[in-house]
Amino acid sequence: MRPNSPNSNPEFIAGNSSSKSIAGRSIAGRSIAGGAIVISVNPNSGSADRTTLIEDIRQRLADSNFEVDVLTDVAQVVNRAGQLSESGDLRTVVSAGGDGTASLLANRLPQGTPLTILPLGTENLLARHLGMSADAEQFVDVIVNGQYLEMDAGRANGKLFLVMASCGFDAHVVEKLHQSRKGHISYWSWFRPIISTLRRYRYPELQITVEDQHGEDRPAPTDAPATTIKSSARWAFVFNAPRYAMNLPLLPEADPCDGELNLCSFRYGGLLRGIVYLAAVVLGKHRQWCKTEFYKFRKLTIRSNARVPFQLDGDPGGELPVTIEVIPNCLTLLVPGKPLG
Repeated sequence: MRPNSPNSNPEFIAGNSSSKSIAGRSIAGRSIAGGAIVISVNPNSGSADRTTLIEDIRQRLADSNFEVDVLTDVAQVVNRAGQLSESGDLRTVVSAGGDGTASLLANRLPQGTPLTILPLGTENLLARHLGMSADAEQFVDVIVNGQYLEMDAGRANGKLFLVMASCGFDAHVVEKLHQSRKGHISYWSWFRPIISTLRRYRYPELQITVEDQHGEDRPAPTDAPATTIKSSARWAFVFNAPRYAMNLPLLPEADPCDGELNLCSFRYGGLLRGIVYLAAVVLGKHRQWCKTEFYKFRKLTIRSNARVPFQLDGDPGGELPVTIEVIPNCLTLLVPGKPLG
């Protein structure tokens, strides 16, 4: 990331020492001033300690002379953030939940509204990538001393996603989970949907058309002519940030600030193939062992002759066909202002 400070190191490691450096963009003219904060709380995310944590954060921010609104209704969050932004008083909107909460706010708030991630979900992929913590003292320090940066987003059939999108087996699991969801999701919540999908999923063929792309070993300048390729697969994953469930390293080189998205697809279906693919990913050998394809791209379309769901940041996104494109510099995030780890 390139923090919004002329005296800062131009790149830093977000998260722990094994995290990947992100080349972000500073935001010219973006002031650190602004004394009002809107905390958007997802009532279905987090444990019973969530209320205590948020009250602790609210009190610490009030002690630092911030005006704080804690809201659970997204429409009220959007309205209040708009009022504060118009008056020039908005410091940030806090997304208190998981990746789906942050994605929802990014879709509802005007582009450029600063977001700060308070990780209260199950995986918290974006928060982990940014080095955000649910510790009250550390989180308030980000609000007080953090820096703004711009990050890309993906858009699938008109809806933004921040971390990743996929279609096939895992999207079917996500769909099953949300059909029966009641309250907070834990890791155990995924057990029954996974078993059900293992029994019933048929791995239909996915027809992928990648537009304006280049292969991972052939970087293309931004003014290069668009190239289109067509391929087929049974699993397809699109990454903006290099994070996936259980920290599986599908595309660790994905950069959410490079103006492109990354595709990883697996050609064959079936339970045994899936086990092999999983083992290869865990070992970091899926490029060598498996029939995979990797592309950096700006736009693609995925179709199927069967009914196939897709998911966005762990929430159901709809059914194929889906057109996915990158929206450069779409997000404004408030992040730690110095290296972590």
